[in-house]
Amino acid sequence: MSDTMTAQHVAKFLQENPDFFVEYADLFSTLEVPHPHQSRAISLGERQIMTLRDRLRDFEFRLADLVRNAAFNESTSVKLNQWCAKMLSENSTIRLPGEVALGLAEHFNLQEVAMRVWGLELPAEGVGAPVDQAIHTYASALSHPYVGTDTALAPASWLSAKPASLAILALRASAQEPAFGLLVLGSDDAQRFSPEMGTAFLETVSLLASAALCRLKPASTLTSA
Repeated sequence: MSDTMTAQHVAKFLQENPDFFVEYADLFSTLEVPHPHQSRAISLGERQIMTLRDRLRDFEFRLADLVRNAAFNESTSVKLNQWCAKMLSENSTIRLPGEVALGLAEHFNLQEVAMRVWGLELPAEGVGAPVDQAIHTYASALSHPYVGTDTALAPASWLSAKPASLAILALRASAQEPAFGLLVLGSDDAQRFSPEMGTAFLETVSLLASAALCRLKPASTLTSA
């Protein structure tokens, strides 16, 4: 060993000689180290127990988070199934858009949901009211749901009250086809639809809403390229 002993040398020696404290058990029981939160010294064994308790506490927090997330995911799954069931059981072409939009607001505690569609067999009012060609272009270019707080976007004006955050979802028969509508979800919570959030769930909502509304599309439109 070198004449100069460093902490790194000691740590390396103990790592390479795991039987050291077996051979010097008395030394292990008498060693004292600083308390992590107080000025007094404690035994090495007590310090190890404290470390294990800290790790256990951390694991308990993580487990609690997992349980909460599991409960939230289960609740979301139940609400999604209920929403889908309502859409599937609705045979009225007039009431179906309401089951799509109002059902979302009801089941997922949204401030308001607005929707506009085109090319469907619906009256030219409400969800079937004509929209500018710019909206058509915007919708078809929307490959992923928009989430954020930009209430200056034209579809945000379809909501009766200005939201703190919103999500905009394109409605299309398939990923390769142009959009035939937009679904706008408004919330009074600025963090509900933050730009940092994932959009996988919203993409599922868009897919299911699109599938339900495609039942209203004229057969000639559905079969066109």
